[in-house]
Amino acid sequence: MSSLITPSIAAYFDAAVIPLRLACDTYSGWPFVLSLWFLHEEGRLLCATNASARVVSYLRREPRCAFEVAADDPPYCGVRGQALAQVDPLRGEEVLRRLLARYLGGEDSALAQRLLARRHEEVAIVLTPVNLFTWNFTRRMQDVAPLRGKPCPPPT
Repeated sequence: MSSLITPSIAAYFDAAVIPLRLACDTYSGWPFVLSLWFLHEEGRLLCATNASARVVSYLRREPRCAFEVAADDPPYCGVRGQALAQVDPLRGEEVLRRLLARYLGGEDSALAQRLLARRHEEVAIVLTPVNLFTWNFTRRMQDVAPLRGKPCPPPT
């Protein structure tokens, strides 16, 4: 499967150091949304979480999911899509360390140390997009919310 992530979307993912919102189905059939740190790698989005997290069992049962990468402040823009998720127990620690570098600037903080203490229990969640949608309201909001260096993808 070829990557749906264009160079401009990849640049947005790389610049947007914000959590990804992931939506999946629960056992009861109700949708579940959570926020996870992410990084982009070769057309996929990578997250890490503890192997015992409910989202892991949900995604193992039903790998179809949806996601959004968008900041909460205007001007509103972002990328959302549908993906197939794979839980990879072999890459958990590696992805965790990369996420700590991306979001915390390294492994020296108390938070990083707490997360690393359970590094052997981490799994990677690998999202392969099957549909992507971008939006960018920068132009329509420019008089009320200047961009101020915020990354935004081009609209589709």
